[in-house]
Order: sequence, then structure tokens, then C-alpha cells
Amino acid sequence: MEKRLLHTPEGVRDIYGNELKKKQQVQMHLMDAFGSFGYKRIQTPVFEYFDVFSKEIGTTKSNELYKFFDKEGNTLVLRPDFTPSMARCAAKYYLEEDIPVRFSYCGNTFTNASELQGKLKEVTQTGVELIGDGTQSADAELIHLAVTALKKSGLKQFQISIGEIEFFKGLCEEAGLSEEMESQVRELISNKNYFGVEEYITEEGIAKDKAEAFLKVAELFGSYDCLEEAKALVTNEKSLKAVKRLEKLYDTLKAFGDEKYVSFDLGMVSKYNYYTGIIFKAYTYGVGDAILKGGRYDNLLSYFGKSAPAIGFMIVVDDLMIALNSQKLTPDCNPDIEYLLYDKIMYKDAMKVADKRRGLDKKVECVAFAEGKHIDDYVRYGYNNMVSKIYRLTSDEKVLVYDLADDSADALPVDNYDLKAFLGREE
Repeated sequence: MEKRLLHTPEGVRDIYGNELKKKQQVQMHLMDAFGSFGYKRIQTPVFEYFDVFSKEIGTTKSNELYKFFDKEGNTLVLRPDFTPSMARCAAKYYLEEDIPVRFSYCGNTFTNASELQGKLKEVTQTGVELIGDGTQSADAELIHLAVTALKKSGLKQFQISIGEIEFFKGLCEEAGLSEEMESQVRELISNKNYFGVEEYITEEGIAKDKAEAFLKVAELFGSYDCLEEAKALVTNEKSLKAVKRLEKLYDTLKAFGDEKYVSFDLGMVSKYNYYTGIIFKAYTYGVGDAILKGGRYDNLLSYFGKSAPAIGFMIVVDDLMIALNSQKLTPDCNPDIEYLLYDKIMYKDAMKVADKRRGLDKKVECVAFAEGKHIDDYVRYGYNNMVSKIYRLTSDEKVLVYDLADDSADALPVDNYDLKAFLGREE
């Protein structure tokens, strides 16, 4: 007999049963939070043309993309990131629109990165994009929405760390770094390789005081007070303006009551080069990486033919679920399937019973009682497969009811009805 593959490739996994139900419930809570702020659902293709995620746009590296070809020879990729897809959609469908547009989405992304040891290569992301609003009010709205959504998911303790990519860019200009050098330093800082930063800028002959400023950036994180330290570290106008924007943003977030969830990190950069203003990440207990990432990307849409500012964030649902599980905060998902177990000659009557229950908004699974099986076999199956009750329809037109709410109970019926009485009774 030919062997069958029963396992999945590295970096992907099956999700089913109660785990999947809890994940879907959390996704629903997140999408409800987005909808309450007026963000409208949009669904984009799982694969796009390679150019949507090209190096020029500043998204995922080419060697981390899952690439393939269509019959015309065009290079296609599985989406590694939603933001460029959202930008493409906005440019295509809202090219002439000058009123802000709000999108929300939920779907899977794919990253073929070998360094992601132990991490999934296919993850579920949900998030929002606000396109056409370059004001600080939009920045505050996105942070406030991020706080609201994470709380709605069930999370209680988390921190949203906020940075400003313009602070880093101003520092690079002040030090006289070329675009290539800036990219290299960004990569090193993104990987928290501060020894590498020191070695690189020393080799490049950067002035000692400017070089030291890059190393001190790594220490500029924490409460609002670190913004004062940031202003003392630089003299260039771009960096100073970036800090002032963060100060104003904090004032607004205080008015929302979000200040306890907010901290700052002036050394924060991103592997995505399309970010132009604030960038932010959310962290919580039980997960080593950020569960939420976002920022402003005012130039990205111009690659697709529309000039408009934009800001957004995404939540890695799989990592959020790990955090919720570790903190014992996952939603309760009570069994909600009714199992209609019938003798074969009672098939037509079983369908009547099932349709009556479905008419009462019940979920009903119909199964013929198999020879050689005992009711205990079906009760055991029910406990493991989200079954709340078993209705046993017998050949003598009786309906026996087994309540599986108590998984320690014996497999004994709690009710016994005549079929006609059962069909005629009201809930």
C-alpha cells in the first residue's frame, strides 16, 4: 500500500475543534472593534504580482517571498504583508477620492524566512488601514483603536511602544550617512545588533560624537520622560520635529485614557522601508515578539498612482492566541452542537426532528446508530467534539436526551419523550 503524507510542511499547522473556534471568536471580537470605528471590510487576493511587494516599495525581501509563475510567465507571490495590497486597492478603486477611506481585513500571510526558527510561516493577520488622512488625529485614532481592539480580544495587560522613523532618519542625515549606510544601520538596529552598529559606523569613519548618538538611541525607551532625553541628543530639525509630534500624540492619548498602555522607543525601526512617521508595536506576556505592528506610510500609495497619506496596523492573531492562552484569557467556547443519533429505519423522522431544531437556531449533526456501537461510544465522541446534547431517536419512536454539559456524568438519559410529543413541544 502506498504511503500517505500525514504531516504538514515546516512552518504551517492544522487548527481545528475548540482551538479553531476560540481563534475565530477572537477574530470576530477584533473585527467588531474595527467596525465600531467605521472601518469597512475588504478582501484581497492571497497572491499578487511580484511588483506589489518589490524592493523599490520597501516590503519583504525577495528571498523571503513564496514565488511562482502564471501561464503567461508573470511572477506571482503569496502575500507576505497586507499593507501594499491595501495601498494597491485604494489606488485602484479610490483614485480620485479625497475623503479618508477606512479598510479592515482578516486573512493569512506567508513568509519563507529560514531564520524564523520555531515560528509559523503562515499566520493569520487582521488589521486596519486609514488612507487619505495625514493628521496627528489619525495617528491618535489608530493607537486608540489598537488599545480598544486588544482589550476587546480579552487581553488585559499590554504595552504599545511608539517610535518615530523620522527621528532615526534625521539622525542619519545629521551624521552624513548615505542611503545605503542608512539601510545597513536600520537593519542592524532592527535586529537589536548594537555591537554591529558600533562596529559598522566606526569602520565607515563617522564622527565620534555622531556615532555615539546612534548607540544612545538604543537607551531611549520607556515612559514619556525619555522624549526629553531624545531632544537633548540631537540638533537636527527633522528629529526634533519628530519628538514634538510624539509629545502632542501623548497629550491626545491621555485625553482618551490610553496613557497606561503607551510607552516610547526612539530606537524603533522597521524592516519595512515604506514607513514615514510614527511606528508602533504592542507587547504582552507569553510571546517573545510583538503581537501588533503598525505605522504611517505616506509615500507608499504613490507607487500605485495615488498620492495620499496613510497609516495602519496589523495584529498577528496566532501570537495573540498564544498570549491569551498563557494568561488564561481565551474566550469560553461552550459545546453548541446537538447530536441526533437515530436507528436507520427512523431516518425520515430524524430529518424532521433535525429541521425542527435547526428552525430554533440549533446546530444539529445527524448520525445513524451503527451496529456494534454503544451509546457510551457516542457520548465519548461528543465530549471531544463540542457536542452539548445527544438526542437518541429509537425505532420504538422514543427520543432519549443525553446532556453532555457535565463531562463526569454517566451516559444516562436525562429526559425521555415520545416522538410526537417531542416534535410538538415548544422550547
